[in-house]
Amino acid sequence: MLRHWPLLVAALLPCLVLAGIGWWVWPQQPTGRAPHVAAGTVQAQLLGADSVSRLAGTTVVAGPQSDRPHAPLDVAPSECAVAAGPTTEAVYGQAWKAFLSATYQDSAGTGGYTVNQVFGVFPEAEKAGAAFRTLTEGLAKCPSATVAGQAGRSSKWVYTARPSTEVAVAWTAAQEGSAGWACYHQAWVKGTSLVQVSVCQAGDGEATSWKVADELTKKVTG
Repeated sequence: MLRHWPLLVAALLPCLVLAGIGWWVWPQQPTGRAPHVAAGTVQAQLLGADSVSRLAGTTVVAGPQSDRPHAPLDVAPSECAVAAGPTTEAVYGQAWKAFLSATYQDSAGTGGYTVNQVFGVFPEAEKAGAAFRTLTEGLAKCPSATVAGQAGRSSKWVYTARPSTEVAVAWTAAQEGSAGWACYHQAWVKGTSLVQVSVCQAGDGEATSWKVADELTKKVTG
């Protein structure tokens, strides 16, 4: 098994963006210009690497951040754009006033374990609620999808959503033929914010996603 581990890692790395966490395709904030995210808001609500490590029971380090949602993914069928890219413009649109996506990954830097936190702050609660409904309705209409990747590669994902409430939804995105690789998602709408957490690993990350989600929700103020 250990002899095949490098091959498994190489197969999984291109798939991370397809799960919606987007830490490769989302550009990092370039230097020389002010960030789009309002200073002192969403950044202050982010859980640090030490906190996430404690909740996950493994050491993670800070990875890329983005100050805007990525464009919708290339997916078939097209109505699965939300399920395939829950943190993209397919859900958050362009009406947000502040946005932050931050990814932590395993300390070895292999991409074999990632935790993603996403904040989208809207001008008013109604718009945050509309984005949340877009998310839940998109999940409901897409049990599986094929997502186009880099270098012409594609992958098939199966989406399993839990019953949603008016303010929260949880779901799993599992990649077919990938030795158990899956992303465990949580999303809530709170005030003017739509917040998401995902834990991606080759194993069961649901418990960790709940722990991170619970801790993060306590910090969201708007």
